[in-house]
Amino acid sequence: MTKRVLAFCAAGLFCISAASAKEPKVKDRLVASEETLTDMTDASDHGIPQNLLSKARCVVVVPGMKKAGFVFGGKYGRGFAACRDAKGGGWTAPAAMRIEGGSFGLQIGFAETDILLLVMNDRGMKHLLSDKFTVGGDASASAGPLGREATAQTDAMMRAEILSYSRSRGLFAGISLEGATLRPDDDANREMYGREVTNRAVLQGEFKTPPVARKFEHALNRQPKRGKK
Repeated sequence: MTKRVLAFCAAGLFCISAASAKEPKVKDRLVASEETLTDMTDASDHGIPQNLLSKARCVVVVPGMKKAGFVFGGKYGRGFAACRDAKGGGWTAPAAMRIEGGSFGLQIGFAETDILLLVMNDRGMKHLLSDKFTVGGDASASAGPLGREATAQTDAMMRAEILSYSRSRGLFAGISLEGATLRPDDDANREMYGREVTNRAVLQGEFKTPPVARKFEHALNRQPKRGKK
């Protein structure tokens, strides 16, 4: 049984540990990712704007990212990314991702939050194809606007390589993706594809979608094509 333990301590006086006794299998995470993507893009009034979805180069979905903290905080989650194919219409097969990292601020509690990231340009996609990158460090990021036809009007949003969205299942104050690190989830990729693969190869369209990820692929293909609302 695999255990992932996150420990957060402040000056040695207080520590919160959150353990996941048994993480979901790849198939279950794909189902959760498909549901998260559908729910967050189908919400009529508060969903992700269709015009931003149509402009996105890649999408990253992390269902149930775990966050815990007391002054010092941390986050950990596993999900999947996909990018537009070479023709700009459909999507590549999914590549497994891990998100890990910490933050500092006024934050107390433990929660699970569904995360969806829109990678908006070539610079952001370059980071996603790398072995590892840090949100807010290597790649500029901004909280994305909500509403069916909302647009990213501020300079920060227009320059952002990544727009981030979340759907919280619990209460948590001061959460931020700043400082979080994203990297390939090699174990999950091996389980999906039956052999060693790289995220770069998968996200550049060198692999077909495995049967276990067909529903996730279907959810992606329901989204607007690049350049269209």
